[in-house]
Amino acid sequence: MPKKMPDMKYLFNPRSVAVIGASSHPEKIGYKILNNIILSGYKGAIYPINIKGGNILGLQVYKNIADVNEKVDLVVICVPSKFVYEEVKKCSKVSAKFIIIISSGFSEIGNHAEEEKIVNFARNHGMRILGPNVFGMFSATAPINASFGPTYIPQGKIAIISQSGALGGAMIGKTATQHMGLSAIISVGNKADIDEADLLEYFKNDKNTNVILLYIEGVKNGERLIKVFKAMPSNKHIVVIKSGRSKKGALAAASHTGSLAGSDNIFNGIAEQCGILRAESIDEAFNWIRTLSENPVPKGKENVIVTNGGGLGVMCTDACEKHDVPLTDDVDVLKKVFRDIVPSFGSIRNPVDLTGQATHIEYKKALQNILKSNKLDAAIALYCETALFDSNKMFDIIIEAYDKFKGKKPIVFSLFGGEKIDKIMEKLKEKNIPVFEDVYDASSAMGALYKRYNYFLEMEEQVKEQLEKKNRGIKIDKIREIIRDALHSGRKLLLPEEARLVLDLARIPQPKWRIARNIEEAVNYAEEIGYPVVLKVISEDIIHKSDIGGVALELDNREEVVDAYQAIIRNCKKHHPRAKIRGVEVSEMLPKGVEVIVGGTKDPSFGPVVMFGLGGIYVEILKDISFRAAPLSKLDAEKMISSINAYPILVGARGEKRKDIESIVDIIMRIGILISKCKEISDIEINPLLVYEYGMGAKAVDIRILLKAQKGEK
Repeated sequence: MPKKMPDMKYLFNPRSVAVIGASSHPEKIGYKILNNIILSGYKGAIYPINIKGGNILGLQVYKNIADVNEKVDLVVICVPSKFVYEEVKKCSKVSAKFIIIISSGFSEIGNHAEEEKIVNFARNHGMRILGPNVFGMFSATAPINASFGPTYIPQGKIAIISQSGALGGAMIGKTATQHMGLSAIISVGNKADIDEADLLEYFKNDKNTNVILLYIEGVKNGERLIKVFKAMPSNKHIVVIKSGRSKKGALAAASHTGSLAGSDNIFNGIAEQCGILRAESIDEAFNWIRTLSENPVPKGKENVIVTNGGGLGVMCTDACEKHDVPLTDDVDVLKKVFRDIVPSFGSIRNPVDLTGQATHIEYKKALQNILKSNKLDAAIALYCETALFDSNKMFDIIIEAYDKFKGKKPIVFSLFGGEKIDKIMEKLKEKNIPVFEDVYDASSAMGALYKRYNYFLEMEEQVKEQLEKKNRGIKIDKIREIIRDALHSGRKLLLPEEARLVLDLARIPQPKWRIARNIEEAVNYAEEIGYPVVLKVISEDIIHKSDIGGVALELDNREEVVDAYQAIIRNCKKHHPRAKIRGVEVSEMLPKGVEVIVGGTKDPSFGPVVMFGLGGIYVEILKDISFRAAPLSKLDAEKMISSINAYPILVGARGEKRKDIESIVDIIMRIGILISKCKEISDIEINPLLVYEYGMGAKAVDIRILLKAQKGEK
């Protein structure tokens, strides 16, 4: 039986460390790691391990880790992959708590069995594995630099978790040149044992960390990751760079780390659902983490742009719209704040233009007034180099203003000019001030803060709503009986009549329907339902029914029903002579509406997820869809709907009336309950769901439910 796992604190603050594969050759990884540990100022015991023995960097070398007559909290292994398992076994002799496996040559090249063998042994002996295929880790808490990356790592409040060892090592250099301090940087590599969820759990409670940058290529245990994301306190911000957006990128990610990249659309939806900031590039990510590490989240939407150049102000306004940054339009407030500063030919509307004639005096006062005003929540300060304004004074103005703003209101700066401005910006970055050359970068950084602001507002709404986790009257037990009967019959696809019954039990509106076994029943059901009606063949052997004449629409009388029934049977026997025909569905012909799709699936990484988008025949072409993890709150469902490009059609574009969005919200939430509560459902899809005008509801035209037997079921 696996032993109790050690506390993660012993990874980041070990009392002792051993390096298996320590080397006296400066070009070897074993030398670099040992040297970095020593130079990082680590105060605990250090044990170099090498079969040759001797002395390295002034430390006694042990030929075998079992020769160390002390317990060792952390072991770093950097020997060829074929020797790793035996070294891991030896680590149990010194009661090791954590093992970092630098070595590559495991699951990333298909060697899964060896990797699993290592992890199983480690867990059975109370040890955790970081890696394999990593560059190591740095922790400012100890401090310890157990990596083969740069030796000097500035300390600060930012933690970095990287699935890529090479990129993680390069990020150390990037943070140094950007004058950004780290609380920790750690690579997870193949994630054979410890993954990003484990590390986020640690950083959640780490007082030295307030921003976490996460680089991932694939997610193995997405359901746990979602829980950790949602449990993150409001004073901890997570910025994610996720590769594998394209099909080729996903394949490259799989070959790089041995993990699947999964659906990028699903990850996007979950990131938004959990308040995670997904950056488009490394530069954007670094801009965000600098801003988030030093700025509070805004307390409101009254944000102001102040500039001494009208052109920059206009560009920044465009950038704010792109990055969803709100701008105050309260002219009375702006007049009160800026009337003594802005000349008559300037602008007191947002963006506030101090004009090119403004000196350092007006600029400084403008920032002071923004801070004093209880009607303004945030600011973007722009400076354009002019002949009337001594640029050198900007450094002191920004330092003073930022110091006063700190902890009270968020502010970002954008400076544009020549060599003098470049030098000022470099000095400001040394002080870790969020200053940018491009107004789009400044607006993007403020946008990251407002994404967090919006997320906290949504969380308050969800607390009131209590996440709507009830079953909403859905008869789960009866639905599972239908599913079990189908599985016991050896079917992985519910028949249309079974799927229709599931919709009824889930209280999802659909057209009136009956299943006819002969012409007489078809006619009787058509008259019971009321003309016009639709006839559709029922056969699991025929997928594209309309393509072979298995569907008949707009049947207005008895004769048309008889003719259509005969034609459907004839067409099916012609095109699929061996198909098992179970009957013909007779349903009411619905009036036209907006076609949308609502579906659910069990994602290999993230578990039960729900999809919404523009439906009908266009869903595969346009791919105008959004995803969220199930179960969903009402707000989750509303955001899914509003995030698709076709949303204006639903709210009433070009004179059209507003559609019944509330009905879509209800159905999305019901699908979320079905896909999360019914473990045997692998996929469920309503396409199309016809949506009518406000108050007229929505109806599920076609429903498809795929099944997967659970363990213990035949």
